[in-house]
Amino acid sequence: MSDSNLARTASGTVVSNKMDKTITVMVERRVKHPLYGKYIKRSNKIHAHDPDNQCQEGDLVTIEETRPISKTKTWKLSTVDRKATII
Repeated sequence: MSDSNLARTASGTVVSNKMDKTITVMVERRVKHPLYGKYIKRSNKIHAHDPDNQCQEGDLVTIEETRPISKTKTWKLSTVDRKATII
């Protein structure tokens, strides 16, 4: 079994690509409120390694967990699922 099958993956939207070879991905999930039962959006911002600087803001991407690359980067870009529309 390869280690890529064991890696966690997450899907989200690129909110920043201003750093070199790094993107910031906003990962949103829906959580049910323990008392009221209403679904609430929770989000995390994750820094991910983008070696070719191919992502733009607004792209929908899949990232996977990897070894630590820097102090804040422990994820890498896996696939670009949908490119952002340019207006």
